[in-house]
Formats: sequence, C-alpha cells, structure tokens
Amino acid sequence: METAGPAGGARPGAETAQTLDRGLRLLHLVADTRAGLTVTEAAQRLGIGRAAVYRLVGALSGHGMVRRDDEGRLRLGAGVLHLARRAQPLLAEGALPALRRLAEQVGATAHLTVVEGGEGVALVVVEPSWTQFHVGYRTGTRHPLARGAAGRAILAGRSGDARPVSTAGELQSGAYGVAAPVLGVPGLEASVGVVALAPLDLATVGPQVTAAATTIATALS
Repeated sequence: METAGPAGGARPGAETAQTLDRGLRLLHLVADTRAGLTVTEAAQRLGIGRAAVYRLVGALSGHGMVRRDDEGRLRLGAGVLHLARRAQPLLAEGALPALRRLAEQVGATAHLTVVEGGEGVALVVVEPSWTQFHVGYRTGTRHPLARGAAGRAILAGRSGDARPVSTAGELQSGAYGVAAPVLGVPGLEASVGVVALAPLDLATVGPQVTAAATTIATALS
C-alpha cells in the first residue's frame, strides 16, 4: 500500500522528481542561450520563482554544471565539458563501423560531426583505405554550422529535414562535401558526411550518407 505524504503537501519522491526536472530544464536553457541568462530571465522561462532558481543554480554550481559570469549571467560550467568528454568515446564506438563502410563505399573521408559550443566539431574521422589521394580531415576540427555540408545538415535536421546536403569549397578550397543529419537520438545534434577532392554526385552519394546516418542513429539510440 502506498503511504500518503503530509496533508496538503506533495510526497518527497514527487518533490525530488520535480526539482530534478527543473534543474535539467534550467541546464538546457543555459546551454541554448549563448549570451547567458539572468536569474530573472530563467525564472520567467521556467515559470517558477527567483528563489527556486537560486536554489537550482546553487546545486548545479556545486557540481560545476553552471557558473555565473562577471555580469551575473548564468553560463555552462566546466562540469558539462567533463561529461561531454566522457560521452565522446561512446559516440565514437557506435559510429565507427558505419563510417568505415561509408568511407570505403564512396572512396572519400567520412566523418561524424557534433555540435559543441554552437559550432560543428569533427568527433570521428575515417579515411578510405584504397584511394591514392583523399582529404586529410583532423579529428577536433571546428567550423561554423552555417558553413560546410556537415553544419548545414545539422541546421536542416533541427527542422526534421533528413535530406542530404552538398557543398563545394565552403570550408576548404577544392574540397567537396555531402552530409546528412543524425536524427532521433535525444540530446544529440550531429551529422554524418563525406569530404572529397573531386565533386560528389549527390544522387549517388546522398543515399549512402543518409543510410550511414540512419545506422548510426540506431546504434546510438
């Protein structure tokens, strides 16, 4: 039999779940606001009082997830980066098989690009084994989301558009890219793509890239 909580009040378990939900929502708000948030802005967006926000900020700050800058605005803390680094090997492990197949099929350098700090970051890169020449694309390379096939595919994926995107010379003169978003993985904004030294046929390469993105989404879900 379930034991009722104090008269007129919520059960302790329900209160804990609500606090956790609010803390996570606050963390997402801070992550999505590049200019940072004031406590008042956070309270308005969450629909709760300032005092409640201060309590959440105190708990999150204690774990390094949120910090306050010189102007008192809430920003992500170093603890989030630590969690992200711990998660990256898991993402890489899930993506590698599909990226290897894609690189060999297309004969081009394949990559998984993720969003970090509002930019695209090459998390995993696989080069083809049989080509004489191919693009050297370093893991950790960063670029604006509005430039290059990988970033443009991520932006398109935000509206649910899974169609592959192609670009030419946007990040590097003489380089051609095709990418498709990785959709359906909660908390992950990413794309799968290939980059080559010669033009890529979107009608041929596009479905291959999209298939790899779907396979990776399934592996990471």
